[in-house]
Parts: sequence; structure tokens; C-alpha cells
Amino acid sequence: MMDTVRIVEESVVTRKNPIVIEGLPDVGLVGTIAASYIVDKLKYEEIGYIESDLFPPVMVIHGGKLKSPFCLYGNEEVVVVSSEIAIPPNAVYPLTRALADWFSSINASLVISVTGLPVKNRMDIDKPEVFAVGNNEEAIRKLKEKQVELMEEGFIAGTYAVMLRECYKKDLCAISLLAQCFPVYPDPGAAASAIGSLDKFLQLGIDVRELLERGEEIKLKARDLMRQTALSASEMQKSAEQDMPIMYR
Repeated sequence: MMDTVRIVEESVVTRKNPIVIEGLPDVGLVGTIAASYIVDKLKYEEIGYIESDLFPPVMVIHGGKLKSPFCLYGNEEVVVVSSEIAIPPNAVYPLTRALADWFSSINASLVISVTGLPVKNRMDIDKPEVFAVGNNEEAIRKLKEKQVELMEEGFIAGTYAVMLRECYKKDLCAISLLAQCFPVYPDPGAAASAIGSLDKFLQLGIDVRELLERGEEIKLKARDLMRQTALSASEMQKSAEQDMPIMYR
């Protein structure tokens, strides 16, 4: 099982302690939408991909070219991890371990995972709030410096929870940004809020107006991935509920 997830770098990049943005499919597809928008607006080049026998046998076609659905983008200072497929539950641990190993090998200065925080009254929220979780004291200090509101109580489960732990094991500073979102629909508005919080760390200077204006179009395009992600999440949730801290049951 040691080689079940392989990270393949296709271009030689001289990295300078890059910040990693991780946008994997999860609730509201917040991370996926945010990562895709950032890559498109900043014209980041594809620098590699991730493959595994644990992933579905799927390839994607963009511009007539066959590509892996699980790609790495970026430059010397920023790396973006993005996926166009849902992460199968049995791939979560091998994937997060492989990514944490790779982040350590490229001397990542900070790993930022972007995800959603489902809220029932999302329809009544004009601009979603973003909360954060840090995996160590340094991460918490960074969040306080950037004035990102910390999640004081609760729990997180799934890929991002495991990623925080695996980064902690590798002595990597990591945070998760959680934007209020729709529980079962793709949420471009939440992704826009998440990008705003990311900007505090990276000064990306990205205008999110187009993301908000194309909200309905993005929702339609992302509905199949949302459906796949929801199915995968329901399987993980069954396991998480058994292991959930008793005070939150």
C-alpha cells in the first residue's frame, strides 16, 4: 500500500518555500471552485498530477487534450492542488499521507486547505463568513495575525481533517479555511469568500466579481461532481459518526 498514490512532477520548478492551496471536492465544492478560479485567473501552469489505482478510472479532456483529473498547478511561490473527481473514502488516508510527504519535500511554508461549512440558513446569508482551524501554535498565530476568525468549538471530518493531522506529523504548518455554504449544492459565493480570506496570506489580488456573476453557470457545470462528492461523503460520514466525539452526537 506504500505506493498506492503517486505524485508525478512534469516540470522542474525552483520553489521558494511555497504556500500550498488545496482545493479538493468537499461540501459545497468550495475548495474545488476556488482553486479552479485561482488557477484560471492567475494563469498558473500545470506542473504535475496525482495518480492512484484507488481513484476512479477517469480521465478528462480539455482543449482536445487528455489530462488527469487530479492536477498540480503553480509557480515558484504557490502550488495549487485541485481535483475534478470525488475522493473515494478508501483513498483518503493514502492520498493525504502522500501529499503531506510531498509538501514536506518541497519545503512548503504553509498548507491552506479550502472547504465549506454547511449551514441550514445559507439562503439568508448574503456574504458567507469564513472560519479557520490551525494544526499547531504557529498556524493559530498566523490566523490571528491575519484576523481570520478561529473556530472555537466543534469538529471536522473527512479529507481536510486527516490532512491537518498528517501535516502536523510532518511538522508542517497547516490551516483549513471553512466558508459557510449550502449543504448539498455547489456554492460559488462561499468560494468567493474563501478567496478573500486566502488573499490575506497570498495577496493574490483576484477580483471575484466574475465568479459571483457566473454563479448559476458554475452550479450547473459542477452538479455532477457535487453528486459524486455527496455519495463519497455519505460513506465517510457513516464511519465518522461512529467515531464522533460523544459530546457532538
